[in-house]
Amino acid sequence: MDLVALQIFKAVAEEGGITRAAAKLHRVQSNVTTRVRQLEERLGTRLFLRQNRKLVLSPEGKVLLGYAEQMLRLSSEAQMAVRKGTPQGTLKIGTMESTAATRLPPVLSRYHLMYPEVRIELTTGTSGALVAKVANYEVEAAFVADPAQPERFDARAAFSEELVLIAPKSVAPIRSPRQIGDHTVIAFGMGCTYRRRLEDWLAHGGAKPSRVMEFQSYHAIVACVASGAGIAIVPRAVIASALGEKQVCISPLPTRIAKAQTVLIWRKGQQSAALEALAQEVRRVTR
Repeated sequence: MDLVALQIFKAVAEEGGITRAAAKLHRVQSNVTTRVRQLEERLGTRLFLRQNRKLVLSPEGKVLLGYAEQMLRLSSEAQMAVRKGTPQGTLKIGTMESTAATRLPPVLSRYHLMYPEVRIELTTGTSGALVAKVANYEVEAAFVADPAQPERFDARAAFSEELVLIAPKSVAPIRSPRQIGDHTVIAFGMGCTYRRRLEDWLAHGGAKPSRVMEFQSYHAIVACVASGAGIAIVPRAVIASALGEKQVCISPLPTRIAKAQTVLIWRKGQQSAALEALAQEVRRVTR
């Protein structure tokens, strides 16, 4: 596929129109229009729809954009690699919020020193959301909890976590799911692997929380637990980083619930030089 046509298509998608894309690319508008039309004819589908005097991607255009970004990135990386032999370009990585807060800072700091010509873009989310982003080419790879889709992704073990229950200081240590029945559970939204583990443990013990409050930050979750709003399941490493170790009551969980593995996943057979370098750095740190 013509890389120039993909560059023009990507610019129109990002700028929302032919005029702005042409200015960005330093091309005449008629040339941009022609190249987009030729690309649509070659693929046999419309890539853009007009909406309020602006061009927006059609469903097929959204699919193509993911592939176009990957192809253009790989093209740039290949040229750089041949010239310099080191990782180059942009590396889009997804990660769970807990991993970003506790595990990645030393990894990314050293990586930046070793490969200053790689620009890392970091996105946080639940494991479920991140797996979808990898599959849809929104990120190249992601740190997620316990995936099991070897037919779709390659994976490499990254970090080991111990999950614990945290509760307000006024609550007695929790040893049974039934002790949680009258409490509010504070957790991330659906798609969070750790939340699912807690819900499975409760269901197996015949217990159900009075309600669930959803947050997007472990700092907020720990703070709410400390204030008496409810209980939560979190990686032990998060508690210290959220400055909550002395403000909450920590209870261990059964081993099958507590032991969690964070893995780095990427689309099967699609590992760039920049990603391979990151995977090697993770392995060095976790030895």
